Amino acid sequence: MPVAAILVLTEVIENSDAGTMYELAEALKNAAAIMKHKTPNPVGLSAGCDLFIRYVTTARQDFSQDFDSHKAELVRQGKEYAATAPSCRDRISEHAFGFIKENAVKILTHSYSRVVMQALLRAHKQKRISVYVTEARPKGLGMRTYEALTAAGIPCTVILDSAVAYCIDKVDLVLVGSEAVVESGGLINAVGTLSMAIIAKASNKPFYALAESYKFLRFFPLSQYDLPINNSSLLALPSQRPNPPRLSVSQLSPGVPTTPRAATAPVRQPTRSMSMEQIEKNPEIDYTRPDLITLVFSDVGILTPDGISSFLVGVFAD
Repeated sequence: MPVAAILVLTEVIENSDAGTMYELAEALKNAAAIMKHKTPNPVGLSAGCDLFIRYVTTARQDFSQDFDSHKAELVRQGKEYAATAPSCRDRISEHAFGFIKENAVKILTHSYSRVVMQALLRAHKQKRISVYVTEARPKGLGMRTYEALTAAGIPCTVILDSAVAYCIDKVDLVLVGSEAVVESGGLINAVGTLSMAIIAKASNKPFYALAESYKFLRFFPLSQYDLPINNSSLLALPSQRPNPPRLSVSQLSPGVPTTPRAATAPVRQPTRSMSMEQIEKNPEIDYTRPDLITLVFSDVGILTPDGISSFLVGVFAD
């Protein structure tokens, strides 16, 4: 999502008739605002937009050339940067490799992350690893991780999201991806990451986050309810008491004979899966506090949560 946002903004520059940096910056900010408004979960997109707009507004201009030439150079550099995304993940997987022990390491991960997948595949080439992956409801993306790892020959077990505490003593470390790493040094990722981090901390297991530098977001949440996805419908209780399911006489008292009329009466069956309305009442992402994170592996280096804060302050300092 951040890389796609950068490519969209390069197209805005390419098609813009702005004649000054102020006009160009306003056009980019307007385009970014439209993208964020139309995206249900704009966290990753916001990181890409903010970093690219910051770069554009601080890039040194060669005043021996006209402004159109400067815009063309910004477009070239934006596309070049977007093309480096795979190499960012290569560097991160190398950083993570050094923290994975040599023999029979058991790793716990959550949902699906391309950078985590690359780190696991890199480790599998030279080390014996096995992986537990959460199912990651409501989207169930843990199954995608399971399929990719088993296809690569890595032993993998899918566990319930609610079974993390049960299996934490079996694992050596936790690796998770990220939708964004924020100014506090904390992490925004698929819902369930916070619970995993709390359990890892309580069990003295290292909790490592993997994040490309274009996912660094200038944002300082203080709680879950500061996230941009938060709205009044999330975790909302129903406005009126729901009607309990009607049970037949045979369900209430097994073995009791029923009349033909009672036997043919429609019986409401209990629901065992969430409806779309129920899914929409649940958050897609959560915020993991910096005190729960051991280290962040990024293409700009291996950072502590405090190091993330310092990096972002440096990027956005005037």
